[in-house]
Amino acid sequence: MVRNIFGAAAVKTYLCPGCMQDIRPGVAHVVAWPADDLGDGADRRHWHTGCWRARDRRGPGVERSRNAPRYG
Repeated sequence: MVRNIFGAAAVKTYLCPGCMQDIRPGVAHVVAWPADDLGDGADRRHWHTGCWRARDRRGPGVERSRNAPRYG
């Protein structure tokens, strides 16, 4: 399941699993979770929209330090 979150609705900081960078409050993004989730929200993941679209092209386990350049 996938849902778009628009800027005004984003009120917390989340960590994007695609780039390991913060998604700050007020930034539009995507929330994804398994269709068989039981409603506890434990499997929900918040992604930058661009990271979500590039998830199939990105290698597994790409993790950057907080001081690394965002893109490159």
